[in-house]
Amino acid sequence: MAKQKKSATKIFAINLLILTVVGCATYFISNYFNKPRFIRYPGFDINIPVNFSIHGIDISHHQGTIDWDDVKTMKVRNIKIGFAFIKATEGTTITDRTFRPNWFNAKEKGLPRGAYHFFVASKSGKAQAQQFIKTVTIQKGDLPPVLDVELINGTSKSDLQQRVKDWLSTVENYYHVKPIIYTNADFYENYLAGAFDEYPLWVAHYLVVDKPRITRNWIIWQHSEKGHVNGIDAFVDFNVFNGDSTDFKNLLVK
Repeated sequence: MAKQKKSATKIFAINLLILTVVGCATYFISNYFNKPRFIRYPGFDINIPVNFSIHGIDISHHQGTIDWDDVKTMKVRNIKIGFAFIKATEGTTITDRTFRPNWFNAKEKGLPRGAYHFFVASKSGKAQAQQFIKTVTIQKGDLPPVLDVELINGTSKSDLQQRVKDWLSTVENYYHVKPIIYTNADFYENYLAGAFDEYPLWVAHYLVVDKPRITRNWIIWQHSEKGHVNGIDAFVDFNVFNGDSTDFKNLLVK
């Protein structure tokens, strides 16, 4: 009888242990798959994806006059602006009217800055590169130059790719740094995939997902175009950097 009681107690203890382990496993698995991928930050007025530590914005004349002191000092909980991409040029003749003050003031406030060119697919890639080169002086600590290509402009895929290659190679040869390509996920897959996979990618994808839906590696994700930032009286594009502070430092121009 004592042996039977001992055996029953042992079985009960084993069953309890199994139930405890299963319960804990279920709890942690459930929390992992159901944890929030975005958190609402009222100050920025958007949902921001979690698991990224470096956040940035991109701006142009559409944001008007910017108070860069306010941009640099804004912090909501643990989120602050860690970098800014600034529109420099477009096509073969256009310089963004706010580029020079924004370029200077971002540097003055100690905010890592990068310049981008808005690509016009129907025009010469080399001529557009020269427009960018004559406008932008890149210094140590700046982000690499960016080619924003998102419209076909009635151009064939082969002509588009050749003109993009001309811009990228001209700019890379001048600055001795590999440019970043900016585009949206669909445009990359339809027009650029396979021809530019060696270039760093900054991808735009606004659906509420934990990462952009693209099959290749990317370094920056533009996840919203509706953010608010102190010092800017307009909607602002929000981005996250795909890496830690060491990765970000390694991206900067030496």
